[in-house]
Amino acid sequence: MIKQIVFLKKRDDMSMEDFMDYYENQHSRLSKKMGAKPALPNAQRYVRRYLAPEANPLTGAVIHPGYDCIMEIWWNSRADFEAAMKGLSDPAMLEHRMADERKLFASNNNPVCTAVEHDSPVGPENRIPRCEPVFED
Repeated sequence: MIKQIVFLKKRDDMSMEDFMDYYENQHSRLSKKMGAKPALPNAQRYVRRYLAPEANPLTGAVIHPGYDCIMEIWWNSRADFEAAMKGLSDPAMLEHRMADERKLFASNNNPVCTAVEHDSPVGPENRIPRCEPVFED
């Protein structure tokens, strides 16, 4: 399993609420709305983590991390990841995707990383828990 991580900054003229609304209801569904094949074939999970700066418990300072959202996608293999990246840069759809991103992000030039994860046992039972998403109403 490989995880792709992208750090995203909203446009300065957007509120966080507008940013989240557009991302969830427009951008994340762009390929489907355009009648195109899925933009993320073979993706196993696609998550957006919207950041809310909090006070540092040691200093009390609230420091913005420089990004408003961390987007994560899990892939079964490096080949699946690379095939999707090639598909996203397909000239037939590229300008549509970039134009939509300009409605949402401060830049089309966002840091993209892959991550190798290592879990550590935690809690009173000193085990590695299986995390499940929690959805709030």
